[in-house]
Amino acid sequence: MKKILFLVILALPLVYSCKNNELVRINVLSFNIRYDNPDDSLNNWKYRRDFASEMIRFYGADIIGAQEVLKNQLDDLDNALPGFSYIGVGRLDGKEDGEFAPIFYNSGRFSVLESGHFWLSETPEIPGSKGWDAACERIVTWAVFKDKPSGKSFAFYNTHFDHVGETAQQESAIMLLAHIRENVKGIPVVLTGDFNVIPGSEAVNTLLSGDLLVEAGNISGINYGPSWTFHDFGRVPLKDRVKIDYMFVSQPIKVESYASISEQKDSVYLSDHNPVFAKLVLQ
Repeated sequence: MKKILFLVILALPLVYSCKNNELVRINVLSFNIRYDNPDDSLNNWKYRRDFASEMIRFYGADIIGAQEVLKNQLDDLDNALPGFSYIGVGRLDGKEDGEFAPIFYNSGRFSVLESGHFWLSETPEIPGSKGWDAACERIVTWAVFKDKPSGKSFAFYNTHFDHVGETAQQESAIMLLAHIRENVKGIPVVLTGDFNVIPGSEAVNTLLSGDLLVEAGNISGINYGPSWTFHDFGRVPLKDRVKIDYMFVSQPIKVESYASISEQKDSVYLSDHNPVFAKLVLQ
């Protein structure tokens, strides 16, 4: 009996160690849903919302970084994703006005340890502030999550850079990277968004500078779908389509698979952008 008890005691630290070192798999989606524009005709949100929510459920996303989300669209997604909660505020007033860049997450699996938002401007704490040469107000939503089954924590950032101001794009990249470096210590980080810049641009190169972030698609074991993400509901000629939606990750995150989702349901598009999806492993 004493020998059995001794063996059980020896095994306890191993059980604890295995739990801490287990691989944690997370399915992440970045999705510019296209704001609800009545001029979009057959591409209007009311014709796309069911398809969009079906896609999210089909791919089994655990966390979604979304862009261009108006309050009515936020409510639609909230209703269509049972078991999910969201973090986010409207970019015009820090409440409900204007586009959100929300983070939807599986609340049964993840708990929120910390969260916040800031504006991409010279006064990031002021709601509705517009920065540098930007055409629009731009916001970042961030959170630190704990995976309940494993106890592992990670940070998640989601944003939408300006589509006009080149100075704003570059300064936004500098500000965002600085915020991550200053506030995320000792845990992995995922960054999603519509950055409105192509690969090799100054803003993308800034985000990739140093040894913090890598582009998820560049380290994925499997890459699926086209290299481009913006198509304007199919109106951009194939040869002119570009990648402006990204997912960045830090070490020690492994990317098992990555996809630029170019799908239609009959003649209906998901959005004017491809969602970007990845199966990530926290090691």
